[in-house]
Amino acid sequence: MTEPAPVDPVALTAALIRCPSVTPVEAGAIRLLHELLEGAGFECHRVDRGETPNLYARWGAKGAAKTFGFNGHTDVVPPGDDALWSVPPFSGEVKDGEIWGRGAADMKSGVAAFAAAAVDFVRATPPDGAVVLAITGDEEGDGGDGTPALLDWMAAEGERLDLCLVGEPTCPERLGDTIKIGRRGSMNAHVTVTGRQGHSAYPHRALNPLPALAALASRLAAAELDQGSEHFDATTLALTSIDTGNTATNVIPGAARLVLNIRFNDHHSGASLSDWLRAEAAAVAEEFGVGVDLRLTISGESFITPPGRLSDLVSGAVEAVTGVRPELSTTGGTSDARFMRAHCPVVEFGLVGQTMHQADERVKTADIEGLKAVYRRVLEDYFG
Repeated sequence: MTEPAPVDPVALTAALIRCPSVTPVEAGAIRLLHELLEGAGFECHRVDRGETPNLYARWGAKGAAKTFGFNGHTDVVPPGDDALWSVPPFSGEVKDGEIWGRGAADMKSGVAAFAAAAVDFVRATPPDGAVVLAITGDEEGDGGDGTPALLDWMAAEGERLDLCLVGEPTCPERLGDTIKIGRRGSMNAHVTVTGRQGHSAYPHRALNPLPALAALASRLAAAELDQGSEHFDATTLALTSIDTGNTATNVIPGAARLVLNIRFNDHHSGASLSDWLRAEAAAVAEEFGVGVDLRLTISGESFITPPGRLSDLVSGAVEAVTGVRPELSTTGGTSDARFMRAHCPVVEFGLVGQTMHQADERVKTADIEGLKAVYRRVLEDYFG
C-alpha cells in the first residue's frame, strides 16, 4: 500500500488564503482543515458558538497519558482597499519566493504548518499519546466565542491538554528569533465627562467639561505605573481619542469623551487598574464639579509561562531546525494564548510577522516549510 505523500504546508496555506474568512465568516477554511484531519485519522468536532466556527481535532485517545496541543485561528482582518494590493488579497499567489494574501502571516501559514506537521507525524510515527489541534474563527474579533468556546466544550467533554503551542507570528526579523512566553494584559477605557452646555460668550452660565477632561487626560498620561518586571517591559497608557462631537465654535459642549488603552504587566491586574482609573476620575469630578462616567473593557490579563519545560522543548526544536537560539519574549499585543494559559502551560511560536494586517501581506515559502519542520521536531521530541 502506498504511503500518503507529506502534506505540503505552502499549498495548504494557499488553499486557506483562498477562503475569504474575514471574522467571523468561515468561508470554507474550517471545513478544509476538518476534511484533511479527519482523513488522517483525527477525531473531529465542530464546536461552533454563535456565528463563530471552531474545530477541535484529536488524534489518539481522550485522556491519554501525554497530550500535546496546537492552537490557532483561520479568521483574518478585512483586506482593505484592493487597489493597494499587488495581487488580489485572497489569491494565495506564490511569487518571488513568497506567498501573498490576507492571512499569509497572521496566521493561516501557522495553522497550515502545524496541521501538516501533525498529520505527517501521526502517520509516520504514531505516538503513545494524543495530538490535538484547537482551531478557531474568532481570534481577530472579540474572541469570546472562539477559543473560550473550545475550552468550555473541552471542560464539558473531559478533554485535556498537557501543553499548548500557539502558532501566532512571533518573530520580528527571521524565523527562529523569538518565542512568546507571555503577554501583557490589555484594557480600554471610554471616559465621558458631563458638564452643562452653553453659549461661549456666557461661559459663566455653562459648565465646560473640556478643562476637566484635559486635566484627567494629563494626569493619566503622566502617570508612571511601574518600571517593568522580570519578564515584562513597563506598563504603557496611550490616549487614543478625545472628542466632543461639537461642530459649532460658539457653543460650549455639554459632554466630552476620552478613549485610552493600557498594556499592563504582571505588577497589575485589570481590577487594580480599574480601581486606579475610577479614583483618578473621581478626583477630577470633585475638583471641577462635573460628572465622569467610565466604561472599562478588559481584553485579557497579563500572563507568563516561566521558562522551563515547554519553552526548553520549543527552543530546542527551533534551534535544531533553524540554527537560531530564540529569545524568550512577552512583547506585542494579545492573542488566544491569554485563554489557553488558564488550561495548561502555553507558549507561542510562529513566522515573521512584519506584514501582518498590511496590504501585500506575505511570508517566505521557505519559512513556512521551516515552521512545519519546527513543529514536527517539537512533536518528535515531546513524544520521543
